Amino acid sequence: FLKKGFTFDDVLLIPAESHVLPNDADLTTKLADNLTLNIPIITAAMDTVTESQMAIAIARAGGLGVIHKNMS
Repeated sequence: FLKKGFTFDDVLLIPAESHVLPNDADLTTKLADNLTLNIPIITAAMDTVTESQMAIAIARAGGLGVIHKNMS
């Protein structure tokens, strides 16, 4: 019943010099057929993390701000 998984050491990146320029990196992420994000950031739906101002700022940057259930 145990499934094979990964540990931190399996995905550890070794620091090295990069020749990729930040402006050349494509960060777009497709979440669904009709939903693409410009940056791969989705906030947690927690009252201490995402209020309306944070959700708006993340959305303007191209991510997805998820507001918590207590927002009115």
